[in-house]
Amino acid sequence: MARTKKAAGLKIKLVKSVIGCKKDQIATAVALGLKKIGDETIQPDNAQTKGKINKIIHLVEVTEA
Repeated sequence: MARTKKAAGLKIKLVKSVIGCKKDQIATAVALGLKKIGDETIQPDNAQTKGKINKIIHLVEVTEA
């Protein structure tokens, strides 16, 4: 019998443009895999990811994956 356990993660969506943002904020968005408005990525739910999200919280929308 196969287990269908869902991986614990966060779904992150870029909802605002990074134009005019500081270079470190742009680099953080790219590190999360977000380049254009509407891009979505699923990242692990850990301290590193939460720190990145806090840096660009005004640009992203976060939900449980």
